[in-house]
Amino acid sequence: MIPFLDLKSPHVELHAEIQEAVNRVISSGWFILGPEVDQFEAAYAAYCDAKHCVGLANGLDALHLSLLALGVGPGDEVIVPSNTYVATWLAVSQCGATPIPVEPDQRTHNIDPALIGQAITSRTKVILPVHLYGQPADMDAIMAVARQHGLAVLEDAAQAHGATYKGRPVGAHGDVVAWSFYPGKNLGALGDGGGITTSNDNIADKVRVLRNYGSRQKYVNEVKGYNSRLDPIHAAVLGVKLGRLTEWNRRRSVLAQRYLTGLQDLDLTLPDTPDWAGSAWHNFVVRTPQRTALQDHLLSNGVGTLIHYPIPPHLQQAYASMKIGKGSFPIAEKFAAEVLSLPMGPHISHADADTVIQHVRSFFSSKAN
Repeated sequence: MIPFLDLKSPHVELHAEIQEAVNRVISSGWFILGPEVDQFEAAYAAYCDAKHCVGLANGLDALHLSLLALGVGPGDEVIVPSNTYVATWLAVSQCGATPIPVEPDQRTHNIDPALIGQAITSRTKVILPVHLYGQPADMDAIMAVARQHGLAVLEDAAQAHGATYKGRPVGAHGDVVAWSFYPGKNLGALGDGGGITTSNDNIADKVRVLRNYGSRQKYVNEVKGYNSRLDPIHAAVLGVKLGRLTEWNRRRSVLAQRYLTGLQDLDLTLPDTPDWAGSAWHNFVVRTPQRTALQDHLLSNGVGTLIHYPIPPHLQQAYASMKIGKGSFPIAEKFAAEVLSLPMGPHISHADADTVIQHVRSFFSSKAN
C-alpha cells in the first residue's frame, strides 16, 4: 500500500532529535508557554521573514484570533474563497461576522483577485486569501485591492509552510498570516498546534493577550480572551522539524515534478504553478470528471488518495442558513466534484511515485480502449 500521507517516516528520520527535545521539556518542568515556545516563535518568525510569531493551540484559533485582532465583529463582512477548507469560513463566523465567498482562478484554484472588488461592500473589513495546497495566492494583486478600499489582509497559510511568493517567504505579505501545525502539515506538531506571523507590533501584541485569557500579567485581564497557547512539547518538536523543512519541501518539489512529467498527455488537469509562485507542494491535486472511478482504481491497486474538498463551504449544512443554493459558485462546485489528491510527502520514494503514475496512466489507457 502506498499511503496518501506517511506520518511515521518523518519521526523515524528525526527520532533521536525529537526524543531529546521532548525529554528536555519534561526535565524543565515548564509546560505552559516558556522558553521552548519563545525559541520556536523566534525561529519561525525569522524563517518567514516576519518580525513576530505567536504560537497558538490550533490553526482555527490562529484565524479567529487574527480576525479579532483586526477588529472584526458582528455585522462585519470578510472576503473568503469559495474554494477552501471550511475552517476559513468558521473563523469568520466565530467573530459574528459574515463570510463573503469569491470564486477561484481556474488555473491556480486560489481566490481570483479580479473578482474581489465586486464583492466588497461598506461592511467589508478584511480580505482572507488562502494559499491552497501550498501554492501562494497572488498577494500583490490582492494587496492592491485591499489598499484601494482600506481593508486589512489576513493570509490563511495553513498549507503553505516554506512557500515563497516572488522569491520572498510566505509569512508577512499581508497584515497577519495564520498557520496550522496540524500533524499532516509540511511543518506538523505531534497534535493540534497553530500560530500567526506578522510584522505589525500591534497585531502581535493583541494576539498574545487574546491567547492567554486576555492577560499579559497573571490575574490581570485586560480583555475577554481565550485559552489558546502552543504547547511547549509541540514547540520543541516543531523546532526540530523546522531545521528540515527546506529539505523536506525540496523533496516534495522533486516528487511534484516527477508527477507533472509522468502524467502529461492524459485527460487530467494537472497543477498549474505561476512563475512567481514557489509552492510548498502540501498537496498534489489533479482534476478529472472521472474522479470517483480513478480513485477506486487507484485504491484497488494499493494507492491511497484523498479529496480536498468534496463539499464547498457554501453547501455545507453548517452554512445552510446563508441560503446559498447549488449553482451559486459553479467553479468551486466543479472543483469539489473533480479534485483528487495523489500521495505527497518528503518520504515517498521515486519508485512509489512511479507506481502511482503507472496506475493513473493505466486507468486512462483502459478508458481509451
